[in-house]
Amino acid sequence: MFVIIPVSLILGFFFYRWLEGGTRLVPYLFAYLTFVMALGCSPAQLGGALRKPLAIVVTLALVHVAAPLAAYGAGTLLFGAGSPYVVGLVLFAVIPLGVSSVIWVGLSGGSVALVLSLIVLDSIVSPFVVPYAIDLLFGADIHFDHWNVMKDLIVIILVPTVLGVAVNAWSKGRAKPVTAPYAAPTSKLAFAAVIVINAAAIAPHVFAMKGELIRLVPAVLLFVAFCYALGWLGSLPFRGRDVVVTITYSSGMRNISLGIVIALHYFEPAAAVPVVMAILIQQPMATLAHRLQKNYWQKRGTGVTISS
Repeated sequence: MFVIIPVSLILGFFFYRWLEGGTRLVPYLFAYLTFVMALGCSPAQLGGALRKPLAIVVTLALVHVAAPLAAYGAGTLLFGAGSPYVVGLVLFAVIPLGVSSVIWVGLSGGSVALVLSLIVLDSIVSPFVVPYAIDLLFGADIHFDHWNVMKDLIVIILVPTVLGVAVNAWSKGRAKPVTAPYAAPTSKLAFAAVIVINAAAIAPHVFAMKGELIRLVPAVLLFVAFCYALGWLGSLPFRGRDVVVTITYSSGMRNISLGIVIALHYFEPAAAVPVVMAILIQQPMATLAHRLQKNYWQKRGTGVTISS
């Protein structure tokens, strides 16, 4: 991630004149990414997650209620009502959980099964939650076709997710390891292609807004940090290390490439800029969160080994 994301962004910015026409390919690339992710989740894992309904409800409430409201309030205060940057902050807050959170949850001693199930469940509800949240917060301030947003999310998120889980069940869990030698590298290439193409699409706007970056960069940085802190505070009542770590990363990490797709298809390019900035920030912030988690649990004397 530390290599793929910045390199892909740089390539997109430098070669945008040749790449920006590739945006029509992005939904198909993204659907493939979603399918590969869902291959790793079985119906049994989903059933296990459903046995922790309170953790699921709290996580979804933090991601789809508390964070979008905070993004809307802070964004409006900083940039004014109806600003595309406010739309971008809200999009980052409301989009589904990030697949890369699985890696960090595993490294930090959380529940991989729970976070995988949360990602799949959130992918299933996102076609309904995302357009409704945007419509509820912005109303008449912006105009977008929420039915088309819902339809696109069903095609690029819901259908591949259901197919991936179904193939996992049909193959009795063998599909993931069997396809890994091909799916792992091709999904990384697809992810890089999504970032490159979307970076190319917004490059002209980024080049034209140098003065505004002074306010926008700190705002995005603080908001990504806020999302991690929100997850941490919201998870503390559970006390168990596995649930606390899982909710923290679930709240902090988002499926940013999906946010860019939605921003570029349904809003002006400026709305995608905060989302692109967040993709650079959320991985380094995950490293910091990992270090803080490690120190916290060591001081608690849990006896749990957390990877360095």
